[in-house]
Amino acid sequence: MALAGIALRDWRAQGSSFTFRGHDIRYWSAGSGEPLLLIHGFPTASWDWHYLWRPLAERYRVIACDMLGFGDSAKPRGHDYRILEQADLQQALLVHLDIHEPVHLLAHDYGNSVGQELLARHEAGGFALASCVFLNGGLFPETHRAVLSQKLLLSPLGGLFARLFNRRRLAQNFARVFGPASQPSEAELDAFWELIRHNDGPRVMHRLIHYILDRREHRERWVGAMQRTAVPLRVIDGPVDPISGAHMVARYRELIPQPDTVELPGIGHYPQVEAPEQVLQHYLAFRQERVR
Repeated sequence: MALAGIALRDWRAQGSSFTFRGHDIRYWSAGSGEPLLLIHGFPTASWDWHYLWRPLAERYRVIACDMLGFGDSAKPRGHDYRILEQADLQQALLVHLDIHEPVHLLAHDYGNSVGQELLARHEAGGFALASCVFLNGGLFPETHRAVLSQKLLLSPLGGLFARLFNRRRLAQNFARVFGPASQPSEAELDAFWELIRHNDGPRVMHRLIHYILDRREHRERWVGAMQRTAVPLRVIDGPVDPISGAHMVARYRELIPQPDTVELPGIGHYPQVEAPEQVLQHYLAFRQERVR
């Protein structure tokens, strides 16, 4: 049965706010039980999870925020956006919600790097992680195949390119990274663009893209944490994704002991949007089979 999504207007109405280091952050929380933290990717926002939100909230306490620089949260100009700060934000949100027990994690893309940092903190005794599932994302910088727009944002012309970024360019990029039979609808593209555009978001995209450099800088810490950890891990991946598809999964199987991976045939970079029913199925199976 197809999962019913949540319209962006309704999603926004369900959100709340808290202050993180002087910046307004929008977040969402629903359900009860074990906490499940959902972390979105670049350049979108927590609305990415809207198909999965209700079915997951029927089983767990689900929590998500638009990270600093994304979606409906503050997007300060000139800010030095770093993955370590975004991990601090996730921890601050959990404190704000008075959650102190071990947390389950479901992450995508940029959120994978935040999740890797939280896993490294868990290994160092600074965070309590119960399980972690990664969707498509650059878990290994050597397998991340940046698209042209990412390369331009990271270049000396990044600020100019960011100011010229618009819905048309977004649609072109998504057409390349979504699966051929699971392309976003015009309504979905409108919603994605609205979240990027909000608070003059394109003007900070060239600063947010620094996460690609963060991945290189922290590779040994983050990959090492995945190799050492006893925390249950799974990768659910859309293999036709040109950025982090089948080639990323192959590298994961080379480097991670007893790798637990699932590939969704024909699906691209956004499996939670392209094939939410399959993601839900494999996520719930992971919780039943691997997490005690």
